[in-house]
Order: sequence, then structure tokens, then C-alpha cells
Amino acid sequence: MNPKVDAYFVKGCGRCELYQTPQCKVHSYAEPMEHLRSMLLETELKEEFKWSQPCYTLNGKNVLILTAFKDYCCLAFFKGSLMRDPLKILVAPGEHSQVARQLRFNKTEEVKANHDSIKQYIQQAIDLEKAGVQIDFKEKNELVFPEELIRKWKEDPTFKKAFEALTPGRKRSWNLHFSSAKQSSTRSARIEKARPRIFEGKGWNER
Repeated sequence: MNPKVDAYFVKGCGRCELYQTPQCKVHSYAEPMEHLRSMLLETELKEEFKWSQPCYTLNGKNVLILTAFKDYCCLAFFKGSLMRDPLKILVAPGEHSQVARQLRFNKTEEVKANHDSIKQYIQQAIDLEKAGVQIDFKEKNELVFPEELIRKWKEDPTFKKAFEALTPGRKRSWNLHFSSAKQSSTRSARIEKARPRIFEGKGWNER
């Protein structure tokens, strides 16, 4: 067990202004997440703490993240698109997600009822990493940006220049964050809030 993950369940993730408050998303899904964590700790994965979230690795390679959002908690698999999904329960985080896939949960009962299946999906992710399977991004490196972001660039060319100066990974992280919002107003709000950090050269998961 990682003490930083222990603190995560007590204080929250720190990714928004609700950090260390009862309203933090982590607290909303603490019980199902604790059950998921106990399942992960039974595997050979190493429990680490990255991007303000519990991250589980194998031989230094990221395999999956345990995290909470507003409407659900989930196991997020880094190579999820390569996994078999016989139960059709893997979900892409956003419309333009290429590789990551999630197993989403709202209640502890869901985790308990699907215990064996969840373990199988986790083991499958481990086996993929052991096999050294790599993802070919050669034909998937062109990002599709939301129209709200493109509109902001037209309004402020310096903002576009700052975004273009980001590393490819940081661009992908912001694009995923913006595109995952279902409503245009939410996408616009996220973009506006992100401006200072983008001008600082930071990615979505960097404080």
C-alpha cells in the first residue's frame, strides 16, 4: 500500500477547488473505490501516485488509474482499446479518445456484483503489458479539436501560439479534457479556465 494513496482517500485528489472538502469527488465514491483498490492490491501491480491519482504500474509501465469524476468512479486502462471486451462494458473517456478505456461504477454493489469480471479485465491489462504490446500512433497523431477551442484561437492568436508550443502529450491531455465535456458551454468554460496554465506551458494533469 502506498501512503500517498492512503492520503488521497482522506484528503481528496487536489485537482480542483473542492480539495480537502466533503464535496470532493473522491469522497463521493470512497467505498466503491476502496473495494476496487483492494482488488488491485491483490495483483502484482505496484501502487503509485501520479497526476494526483492512484496509478498502478508493472515494471515501471503505467497500466491503469483508479480515479473519480463527478458522475462516476472508474478504472482507466492506458491500453484499453487493445483489450477484449466480451461484456461490452469498456467506455471511451471522450469522443476522440484513441486508446484509453474505462470501467465505470456508481455504487459499491456494482463492484461487488461484477467482482470476477473486473478481476479478469485487470488481469487482461496486466497480460497486455507483460506481452510488450505497443500502440501505433503513426496514423492517429492528428488531434481533432473542439470548435470552441478553434474559436478561442481565432479570437486570441497568442493563445493559439501558446497551445501550439506545448508538448504533444500536453496537447492531447488538454484536448481530451475539453472534448470530454458534453455541453458546449462546459467546453468553453474549461478552455477559459485552462488559459493561464496553457500560457505557463503546463498540461491538464500538472499543477
